[in-house]
Amino acid sequence: MVKFDPSSFLPPGTDPSQIDNIIGAYYYSCNHASPTCPVEATTLGYRPNRGINIFFAIGFGLSAISTLYFGIKHKTWSYMAFISAGCLLEMAGYAARIPLTDNPWNKPAFETQIVAIILAPTLICISIYLTLKHVCLGLNSGISPVKPEWYPFIFVPLDVSCLLVQAIGGSLAAGGALKSLSLVNHGNRAIIAGIVLQVVVLGGFGGVGGVYFLRVKRWIKSGNADSEAIALWSERNFRWFVYAVVGAYSGILIRCIYRIAEMAGGWGNHIMQDEPSFIVLEGFMVLVPCILLASFPAGVLFPQMAARMSAPRRSRAAVSGGDVENQSDTKPGAGQIQVATVQDSGELQINTDTEKPEAASISKGPKSKEEQI
Repeated sequence: MVKFDPSSFLPPGTDPSQIDNIIGAYYYSCNHASPTCPVEATTLGYRPNRGINIFFAIGFGLSAISTLYFGIKHKTWSYMAFISAGCLLEMAGYAARIPLTDNPWNKPAFETQIVAIILAPTLICISIYLTLKHVCLGLNSGISPVKPEWYPFIFVPLDVSCLLVQAIGGSLAAGGALKSLSLVNHGNRAIIAGIVLQVVVLGGFGGVGGVYFLRVKRWIKSGNADSEAIALWSERNFRWFVYAVVGAYSGILIRCIYRIAEMAGGWGNHIMQDEPSFIVLEGFMVLVPCILLASFPAGVLFPQMAARMSAPRRSRAAVSGGDVENQSDTKPGAGQIQVATVQDSGELQINTDTEKPEAASISKGPKSKEEQI
């Protein structure tokens, strides 16, 4: 923020403790750049580059369209919904930065971009969290550090709590703009707390995912893995999907760490007023993940995940239960090989499983559902 001597315009007898609030209220009343409302006194401290913000808005818009197309086509409903919502919020945020080039004091545009750009990555993270469950169910749920069905119930609520804390912080900061600088600072601390919590959640997710990867890798090399898991593990499309998710995860983690540093100095600090770092560490670190998730859709590269999401809830429960029962044994015997043969040959007879003897339905029913997905 621009420093100056407040005694040049404050009336005599003004309470010194209220000087910062008076100055803040004065600048909040600015609605266009002028000698008394310079661009340097805005929170950003610069006129945002119009071209790069148009580029980001188009990039996020195209990512949203691509995600919606493949999500609707392959019925990856929840996965599609959160990525698309995040992309659309990002698009709105960067679209709102475009008019700030002409008028950096445009308060509605500034408030829209700050809220949208801060909150959008949290929604994208939810979709990333969903993938680990389906990877575990597709390979071997028995060696997962946590029961796969629990991953969404652990990480999604934590992620939503990050979103709520940041939203509360934004509300406090906006509400205190005209009343109290202290309230603005409290809002800033809440936003930082929400982002720090998000980094912790992302770190925990990465740790669990890393442990599972090492366990699966050892399991595959041990010779105890079943043919279906080996086939999925070796499938190029599946690997490309996993690489895309890991890349998206890495980009958003870097972005969140940058946001902590950016917000730590308060509104209008030197990091927040550095546009190049914002473009690289905020803009591209979220755009690249969105492009990766949109370009390597789950419905195309990981159809097992798509089929589970599109299946009725009761069928999903049966499939998940079958995974736990049949894959938790790391030393399959001859009987299990025979079951796998029955699955392959009975894939098209799923609807008639209920007419078969009870033993056959127990050993084959859930797994043939797995084959279907």
